[in-house]
Amino acid sequence: MSTADNIIAYQGCPGAYSHLSCTRVYPEMEAHACENFIDAMFMVDNGEARLAMIPLENSTAGRVEEIYRLMPKTQLHIIGEHFEPVNHCLLAMPGTRIEDIRTVSSHPQALAQCDTNLKQLGMTPIAALDTAGSASELAATARRDHAVIASSLAAELYGLEILRENFQDKTGNTTRFIILAKDSQMPALDPDERFMTTIMFAVKNLPAALYKALGGFATNGINMVKLESYMESDTMQVSSFHLDVEAHPHEQAMQYALQELHFFAKTVRVIGTYPAHPFRYTQLVRIED
Repeated sequence: MSTADNIIAYQGCPGAYSHLSCTRVYPEMEAHACENFIDAMFMVDNGEARLAMIPLENSTAGRVEEIYRLMPKTQLHIIGEHFEPVNHCLLAMPGTRIEDIRTVSSHPQALAQCDTNLKQLGMTPIAALDTAGSASELAATARRDHAVIASSLAAELYGLEILRENFQDKTGNTTRFIILAKDSQMPALDPDERFMTTIMFAVKNLPAALYKALGGFATNGINMVKLESYMESDTMQVSSFHLDVEAHPHEQAMQYALQELHFFAKTVRVIGTYPAHPFRYTQLVRIED
């Protein structure tokens, strides 16, 4: 096995939530930090890494729009998904008393998600580029009047103390990651397992083309769980779509739906079929209960 076969790439500093997700799903692999998403994705495209862990959406912050524009520039395939509950931790230098902290730095989104707790403790938020980078900087400066909001992994990597776990104002904040590989890994159809299939497509310039393209999923009983539009062209005239459906391409109903999609679409690319993450259905059970 080559060195690249044991590498999973992610965007961010060591200790970022993407890094944490890598260690949860692939603890046996070496997680490699990249400065940006495109670097992580092209490590896989160029054969320098076997996989990439890429965030696609967050239950609080919404979609990561950049990923939809980057995916068509690669030939990568989605081979899995991972849902990571966000556990924001208040971190400080070991031995720091919480009443001595005056300022807290982190990514603006993390600060916003902990705003009520910060105000209750009288701490002033300071926006930074990312969560793990804030933890690294604190470890270097060793300030006793300053804290950061980051992951438990960041605390472990940078020798910081967790003063408060689950520091976010509301529970349930979750990030969905997609796992990318260079080659498709189509799982065998199993009637006892649920699958997701992700499709990118652009419709023909016809009246009601999108409605007609998606009609095959409705008439064949295929559950569409996500539809996103984005501009793929620099001319701002062509809309492309990202579609997630709960189905496997080898199911007959799905084959009929794809036939109809191809008829009304200008381009269609199935970018992955993979087992649905159990998190989807634990949430459904809670709602039904």
